[in-house]
Amino acid sequence: MFAVVDIAGFQEKVSEGDKLRVPTLQAEEGNSVTFDKVLMLVKGDSDMKIGTPYVSGAAVEVKVMGHGRGDKIRVFSMKRRKRYRRVYGHRQGYTDIEVTKIKATGATAAKAEAPKAKTAEKTEEK
Repeated sequence: MFAVVDIAGFQEKVSEGDKLRVPTLQAEEGNSVTFDKVLMLVKGDSDMKIGTPYVSGAAVEVKVMGHGRGDKIRVFSMKRRKRYRRVYGHRQGYTDIEVTKIKATGATAAKAEAPKAKTAEKTEEK
């Protein structure tokens, strides 16, 4: 069983027991976090639910293992023949998580509402 879930704006394929590194989440170390934006849920070869946009009734529960910061990325900018050079860096924060449970009770594909068509009103100019 696996699921494709939206975590902090990124789509991740997860199954129970997986350990992931995702962008920083606002949660304490050791706490549980539940993500309900499940895009696809696969229980077996023939049992697949694809959400439109999300699968309702499905959720992924994760445990926060820790927080940290990645390696420094150096950015170098220059303009030739102008004596302009700049070097700056950036360290992206991350959160290590472990998937503990994929909840799929009563999971159905939620239907997205069709966008309403705008009626064109014509005004006569005199």
